[in-house]
Amino acid sequence: MPLVPGRVSIYLCGATVQGAPHVGHLRSGIAFDVLARWLRRRGLEVTLVRNVTDIDDKILTKSTEAGVPWWAWAYRFEQEFTAAYDAVGVGRPTYEPRATGHVTEMVALVDRLVERGHAYRGEGANVYFDVRSFPEYGGLTRQLLENMSTLDEEEAGDKRDPRDFALWKTPKDGEPASAAWDTPYGRGRPGWHLECSAMAHRYLGESFDIHGGGIDLRFPHHENEVAQSRAAGYGFAQHWMHNAWVTVGGEKMSKSLGNSLVVSAVLERVPAVVLRFALGTVHYRSTVEFSEDSLAEATSTWERLSGFVTRAVERVGQVPAEEVTGRPISALPPAFVAAMDDDLNVSAALAAVHEQVRTGNNALTAGEDSVVWQAQLQVRSMLDVLGLDPLAAPWATAAGADDAAREALDVLVPVVLAERADARRTKDWARADALRDQLQAAGIIIEDSPDGARWQLGTRGGR
Repeated sequence: MPLVPGRVSIYLCGATVQGAPHVGHLRSGIAFDVLARWLRRRGLEVTLVRNVTDIDDKILTKSTEAGVPWWAWAYRFEQEFTAAYDAVGVGRPTYEPRATGHVTEMVALVDRLVERGHAYRGEGANVYFDVRSFPEYGGLTRQLLENMSTLDEEEAGDKRDPRDFALWKTPKDGEPASAAWDTPYGRGRPGWHLECSAMAHRYLGESFDIHGGGIDLRFPHHENEVAQSRAAGYGFAQHWMHNAWVTVGGEKMSKSLGNSLVVSAVLERVPAVVLRFALGTVHYRSTVEFSEDSLAEATSTWERLSGFVTRAVERVGQVPAEEVTGRPISALPPAFVAAMDDDLNVSAALAAVHEQVRTGNNALTAGEDSVVWQAQLQVRSMLDVLGLDPLAAPWATAAGADDAAREALDVLVPVVLAERADARRTKDWARADALRDQLQAAGIIIEDSPDGARWQLGTRGGR
């Protein structure tokens, strides 16, 4: 049960805007977008906070190497992340705070930890959290302090214990003066872990329902967040949700491995809806293997689902959007509801979608229009929860962006199909196949049926 009846509060660790977003970065955005959609469908008011880390070592290093002010570098890539989220249909969070906008709250948290005996001053402006002062340290990741890896003696510097972590940091030599703030501890900048605790407290209060992020953040980032927030006397997150990685060839997708796939480049060859489908229809705690095979499978499945919706609309008209988005839980297929309530089991939920598509396709063949209407309503309502309703934004916008071209195709394609039908009647199979291949090369899918050939646009990259 949520802390406040009828309301759910979520803090999601967002982007560190050091460079362009790669496909792996989209995983958490999509996973928690589905969570928010499902909670809202269940009638709950959702407050989702997704932060932007716009100051850290890597941002300062990369911006200096590029000869660009650090704040301009961070803002450039913040905009690229926003564009990537928008492209795959991730809804905007309720609040999206930047770390640099909350230094006051961070200093207040440091003050509180020092006063309570959980933090101490080092050299210069350094302030560290004393992990030995907090007996619960390691509880989130179920580790004992003595078993945790430690820094080399040299790197420990002015820490009492190598495992202590920085709350406030003295600027490094060569860092721009604008990347530091005056505080009672000296001029410096915040530690990464401090930022999220301060922003979560600012927007969600002393306790909130769910904290999310990638599984790679569990230690040390989330472990340190828990320690400093609870040591400050706050309840912090009541539940934790961690999404698994996106892998390429079995390795975690990351810039350091050299196998990252920048979102903007991927979207030049893969439709955004297919990318969302590939990343968002695998259980959030399961690894997604990103490959040509997985994209081909996502493309095929998406075309099967969206193709049914297209045929249903052609037959019985379009179910109004308000009926789709307002479909109550009690009216959705029980198997879908049970799957989504089972820790967002999207794979099982998709099975329920496919079952309704089969029902709808059979009804199309049998001419049962009332069943077709109902199947369209159910399929689109379930896909809406997954952010994949073909007739909702941004997919409907993308599909209708080139209306003039579609009108031209509506005239030209039937002419080619008629020529192909003549070739089939005269058993000129080579000509018939050549015409079919020409259409397919243009991204037009042909479906032969007893009533003649039907066509639809496929999901080609760049569309």
